Amino acid sequence: MQNDTQPLNGTLVRKSLSAADYVPTLDAMLARTLERIDLKKQQGLRTPDELWIVDHNDVYTLGQAGKEEHILQRTDTPIIKTDRGGQVTWHGHGQLVLYWLFDLDSLKWSVRNLVSHAEQAIEDVINDCLRSSPSNSDNISAHARRDAPGVYLYADTAATDDSTSTDDNSLDNKIMLGKMASLGFKIKHGFSYHGIAINLNCDLSSFNAINPCGYAGMQMLRLSDFVAMQTDSEQTEPEAQTEQQMSDSFSYETVTQKLIDNIAKRHAGLIELRAIAPK
Repeated sequence: MQNDTQPLNGTLVRKSLSAADYVPTLDAMLARTLERIDLKKQQGLRTPDELWIVDHNDVYTLGQAGKEEHILQRTDTPIIKTDRGGQVTWHGHGQLVLYWLFDLDSLKWSVRNLVSHAEQAIEDVINDCLRSSPSNSDNISAHARRDAPGVYLYADTAATDDSTSTDDNSLDNKIMLGKMASLGFKIKHGFSYHGIAINLNCDLSSFNAINPCGYAGMQMLRLSDFVAMQTDSEQTEPEAQTEQQMSDSFSYETVTQKLIDNIAKRHAGLIELRAIAPK
């Protein structure tokens, strides 16, 4: 497991972990959170918040109140009980995982604020990718749901070739296609850890062995099925692509950077929360 740490602003740093096993990552995240809690309580120190960008080795994780019945099939992939909220999910290569080690009290964020910022950051980035892709038909968009945490793709049945939906925030006239991003946080003494997972170009078959997030029959989606994304070989051999292909496609790294930039702006107070859309 290799990692590097870089500052994003005066109160936020990023830490990147590649080929990371789940248990040592969780142990390190919890240890850092407990250390920060102690420094604040004992010395009144506000330590920089941390955004961990993680490429996990394959693993199923079962939330604190997770039910074993949502594991439909046992495979060679390890199943780890963890202390976040939510049910069972999968993490692995091609999926972007970001852990939010934030001091919510110092940010003056409620837990609801945290969840909404996470969902809206994902919405912003996915919708930006969809709008920028020439292969998108303009009627697919990403939205959070009030009744189920995460971000989902919807098709707008009201959109036509020469018109667009009248209200991007309303889910009226929209059909849910499936789920692209999951959320699961843990709050301890006002500090958050765990975070979000977005399917970019991963193998979705791993979700077939579970009820994702406890929802039987939930269709999981990945961004690469809706916008052009570069493969590993194309990223290492850019000469194999035309200039047009490169400009029209996204890499794992470019999507990751878009999301990091959005979260950093929210952390700095430069992006305000939007009103939560009605059901």
